[in-house]
Amino acid sequence: MDKAKRPLDVVNFFLADVRDGLGPYLAVYLLTVQHWNEAAIGVVMSVGGIAGLLAQTPAGALVDGTRRKRLVVIAAAVLVTLGSLALPLVPGFWFVAATQAATHAAGSVFAPAVAAITLGIVGPKAFARRTGRNEAFNHAGNATAATLAGASAYFFGPVVVFWLMSAMAVASVLATLRIPADAIDDRVARGLKEGQAEAKEQPSGFRVLLECRPLLVFAACCLLFHLANAAMLPLVGQKLSLTDKALGTTLMSVCIVAAQLVMVPMAVLVGAKADSWGRKPLFLLGFAILPLRGFLYTLSDDPYWLVAVQSLDGVGAGLFGALFPLVVADLTRGTGRFNVSQGAITTAQGVGASLSTTLAGIIVVKAGYSAAFLALAAVAAVAFCLYLFAMPETGRREAAAGAGPAPAPAPAPG
Repeated sequence: MDKAKRPLDVVNFFLADVRDGLGPYLAVYLLTVQHWNEAAIGVVMSVGGIAGLLAQTPAGALVDGTRRKRLVVIAAAVLVTLGSLALPLVPGFWFVAATQAATHAAGSVFAPAVAAITLGIVGPKAFARRTGRNEAFNHAGNATAATLAGASAYFFGPVVVFWLMSAMAVASVLATLRIPADAIDDRVARGLKEGQAEAKEQPSGFRVLLECRPLLVFAACCLLFHLANAAMLPLVGQKLSLTDKALGTTLMSVCIVAAQLVMVPMAVLVGAKADSWGRKPLFLLGFAILPLRGFLYTLSDDPYWLVAVQSLDGVGAGLFGALFPLVVADLTRGTGRFNVSQGAITTAQGVGASLSTTLAGIIVVKAGYSAAFLALAAVAAVAFCLYLFAMPETGRREAAAGAGPAPAPAPAPG
């Protein structure tokens, strides 16, 4: 087991940039190098996002069902690498759209696969501590990649981002191969207990949500969190560009790196305290930051103020990212449906994130940026209240009893 932990650190570091995709870097490349118009860029970005959204639940089911979880990660990383290398060579609309769809769909397996491998290596008792460590390396990798991308693009142009992502994908493959296959308990990795028989039927992720009320409430909270959060950074970027067009891109990179650096100690905090304090107090802190950010954005248009407020995203998103797999693992323990449940809830998150930018854009046009930030803050307040009053604590009993919490009842067959 000890031989698997160090490679797992490296996997999380290098997969950080790969699993999030090219994102805004692709838009910059297509606009400045290939001279696409904004509408065409928006279409290919949407195609990739929709493909990733549709693939989330099947990806979770795949990870639950396979005993070759390392191979799933490697295959997805290879596909992302090939897509990144080919895209600058064949920059036609349909090829880019197809490449984005394929790489986003492949990327949807990374989060559930890494969570499953982690659970299969360390078991449920050490899962909280190890997940916090995973997220810390993930955010450190994101911050490093953003810094390297910004510095390299300054000297070599936007195309360098494709080569950087390819290099990180290759490094993640090599690190994954260093994880001993026999260190992963595949039954534990899908949420089963030792000696527990596997269910003959593998239901859909959405049926799993409907049959477990706390899991359904959690999915609703996650949807609202992303509905409130997803549009905040793009809105900040627009305000920064309006304030100083010359520094807009640079300040956006500073926002991303600052938030990622704050996420590292938040992930470490979750790893250290999620068992003893419980999941709920930490999650409520993450939810509470969102309405505060939304309100603070309205107080000033000063770029340094906006960057400072955006760094608070590191608290909310850092706590959320580290706690998310813990709560799902708590609620699905003993059911064998850990990863398919992750996929279903991630789909709900994607729906919230997709609606967020549309909602914010409409409000900005009708009433301005301050109204949009306040509306997003109101959604975040609803999410906070829902988690506070409707979501049970899922993890405190584990710390108190020295064993896993009582699992959610397994759904009846059929």
